[in-house]
Amino acid sequence: MSPRKPPPQRHTVAVEIAGERHVLRSDVPPERTRAVAAHVDETIRSLPSFPTLEPFRAAILASLSITDELFRAREEIERLKAEIGARTAEFAEILEEAEG
Repeated sequence: MSPRKPPPQRHTVAVEIAGERHVLRSDVPPERTRAVAAHVDETIRSLPSFPTLEPFRAAILASLSITDELFRAREEIERLKAEIGARTAEFAEILEEAEG
């Protein structure tokens, strides 16, 4: 029987998002939680109609914006992987020609 891993350490972090205080529990370092919360807060506050939006609508619009960022980042990663693959193949071909 293999030894059981201890559960990850949980951290409690207080953050402020759109003027509301939230206490979050997470197994990631507190600095990471604060950075993520700051990004969410910044995204909500950057909405043109932020001051007049109901909080849940602001949260939905911010989540759509952040998800769009995520999708664009994933697409860019895939594009870069393809570019790296193509260049690697080019370099391998050049190396084979140089050796042969």
